Amino acid sequence: MSLLQLKNLEKHYGQQVVLERLNIEVEEGEFVAIVGASGCGKTTFLNMLLGTEAPSKGQLLLDGEPIPDEPDAHRGVVFQRYSVFPHLTVLGNVMLGGEFSSARWLGRVWGKKRQAIRQRAQAMLAQVGLEQAQNKYPHQLSGGMQQRLALAQALMKQPRILLLDEPFGALDPGIRSEMHQLITRLWQQHNLTIFMITHDLKEGFSLASRLLVFDKLRHDPHAPEAWGATITYDLPLDRAQPSEPQVA
Repeated sequence: MSLLQLKNLEKHYGQQVVLERLNIEVEEGEFVAIVGASGCGKTTFLNMLLGTEAPSKGQLLLDGEPIPDEPDAHRGVVFQRYSVFPHLTVLGNVMLGGEFSSARWLGRVWGKKRQAIRQRAQAMLAQVGLEQAQNKYPHQLSGGMQQRLALAQALMKQPRILLLDEPFGALDPGIRSEMHQLITRLWQQHNLTIFMITHDLKEGFSLASRLLVFDKLRHDPHAPEAWGATITYDLPLDRAQPSEPQVA
């Protein structure tokens, strides 16, 4: 059974149709790049995968069951704008996910449990190249380092699915190339299934194992909101999927 199945999936806002007739299956371990014109529903689609937007019609299935209608530990997300807490250190930001998992209401743990979370967070920071910056605050980090921090936060809860909304769009070319190498390594190490929105077609082709193109096939100049975007191209790319997770 496929990890994710979309069956005639649609998203409407009142009379406005944003997405329509989405029908795909995604296997575990795929890296799916999503491209298309601005406003064609790419971020809306990502939000449905995350659980912050509910489908209007059709089915969105995870392991054959309706996907949970709110974010959970199975799905991590990284946005172009860094979702970090400015009052916490780098290490504190990464530990927070583990602390909330262990103490949902207080968000604080002590003793051996806190030490174990701290060690996991330090290991995650080492994976993204921030072990030397663990005691710094987000404002002391460069854009690339802040995006590394956001990745560490997202991966701390060991998600199966990682959602990336133009994560490298604001970075300069040199840092962007480094981030490409990092996300490829993390994909392979953690056996992730990744969905990444990008406006850079070259980036999609170079990183992903599959490319989805969103566009509108139907247009009515008298009712411009009557039809939504759909998947117009679904292209397999020559990128090997990770076979076995290398990190627990």
